[in-house]
Amino acid sequence: MNFDPKNRQHVLLLVAAIVVGIFLGDRLVRAPLWNAWKARSVRLADLQKKVGDGEMLLKRGDSLLARWDNMRTNALPADTAAAESVVMRAFNRWADASGVSVSGIRPQWKRADEDYMTLECRADIAGDLNAITRFLYEIEHDPLGVKVDSADLATRDTDGRQITLGLQISGLQLLKSAR
Repeated sequence: MNFDPKNRQHVLLLVAAIVVGIFLGDRLVRAPLWNAWKARSVRLADLQKKVGDGEMLLKRGDSLLARWDNMRTNALPADTAAAESVVMRAFNRWADASGVSVSGIRPQWKRADEDYMTLECRADIAGDLNAITRFLYEIEHDPLGVKVDSADLATRDTDGRQITLGLQISGLQLLKSAR
């Protein structure tokens, strides 16, 4: 085979041009298209998730509205003194129904957000296991908007018959903007 040096230069120039063309095509066309495709796929997956969440929310809409209405109507009164009075009466009601003795109720208001406040009450309760259990049952089944935040049990005698319960509950007070 005999190559003409001039043809050989043309072939090398052609091969170099093809390599440079492939390199530039990769950098200027393929990479941006690939990145755009990946970004579009991520965005599409995010939108599909949002649509799914929205459909689930629509299906649960009635039950969520009913639950919110229940919470709103059973929240503590807007007046802080009246709200504290409601919680103190509730403690008396729960104690009367269960037979425990309640001592040392310490209410404290906390403003968690512009739309609501919580009344946190720390109380010391004493009684036997059945009475303590009934007391907690009364709290959980009361329509008043309170929840048990923490409960600490300790025994007062060696037999474990007298139990003290350190209880912290919080009640929800919705401010006017949230109603």
